[in-house]
Amino acid sequence: MNDRFLLQTLAILTGFVIDWFIGDPYSLPHPIVGIGKLIAFLDRKLRIGNGDRRDIFRGAVTALIVILVSTAVPALILELAWRIHPAVFFLVNSIMCFQMLAARQLVKESTKVQRALEAGDTEAARNAVAMIVGRDTDVLDDKGICRAAVETVAENGSDGVVAPLFWMFLFGAVGGFFYKSVNTMDSMLGYTNDKYIYFGRIPAKTDDAVNYIPARLAALLMIAACPFLGLDTGNAAKIFLRDRYKHDSPNSAQTESACAGALDVRLAGDAVYGGVVHKKEYIGDPIREIEPRDIKRANDQMYLASAFMLVIGTLLRIGAYFICM
Repeated sequence: MNDRFLLQTLAILTGFVIDWFIGDPYSLPHPIVGIGKLIAFLDRKLRIGNGDRRDIFRGAVTALIVILVSTAVPALILELAWRIHPAVFFLVNSIMCFQMLAARQLVKESTKVQRALEAGDTEAARNAVAMIVGRDTDVLDDKGICRAAVETVAENGSDGVVAPLFWMFLFGAVGGFFYKSVNTMDSMLGYTNDKYIYFGRIPAKTDDAVNYIPARLAALLMIAACPFLGLDTGNAAKIFLRDRYKHDSPNSAQTESACAGALDVRLAGDAVYGGVVHKKEYIGDPIREIEPRDIKRANDQMYLASAFMLVIGTLLRIGAYFICM
């Protein structure tokens, strides 16, 4: 290991701090948009659709192409930056790491929901929550809007922060791009309708695999954050152990259950997508009614869990550096 490894570690820390205080400016181009365009292009060119089983292979090819392009491009850019100067490498690396994280943006968007609910503006709250969830929001009342926002914060605490950090601590910024390419594919292709039931199968299974450890780690860190925030640590652990598989995805309910238990509320339940009701199990117990303030509590839990992940990952990388010197 060499100075490049240490600069990479420092870049992850720097990227996290930038995201924590600034978040993604709306006006700047984002690499995830480029990854999304590549996925959409391959979707148009390769997918047969209408339940054709040949789409399994075509979806696998799509996943391979997206992952290779999404990791090779940043790897080449970073290699060029290193050859120019270590300071350039650090700067480019920091920007890349910052772009792979979404904690601040998640807080910004969910806080809009909270403020609208506290102001009694249900329509504004619906519009705000529609920006961060995929379900139909026109059927949600105030409690439903609040639950949807809390669930999104809980789930994206893993997908948007802990999981990217996990892969960045393993492989640097390129690891973050690898993770986000897989996660973006799942969000665009991982459906079970006739259009994507076969084409999206491999992308969805790949997302399940790369999130398996981070989702569980994120949930444990969320539980660990509870005593520092005045949340219900015991109930968080209890609901996590009981309800963490109450979801079609093996990973999504991991953090949702830790959050529901910590807040002493019930999340999930039936949801409407495209006018169709999807039956879902409840997560957590309704010890008390959910309230807008729970959105902030969920954000605080997410932020502290993310900070724990940052500290743990940094210490492990520094330890690995000195062991391998």
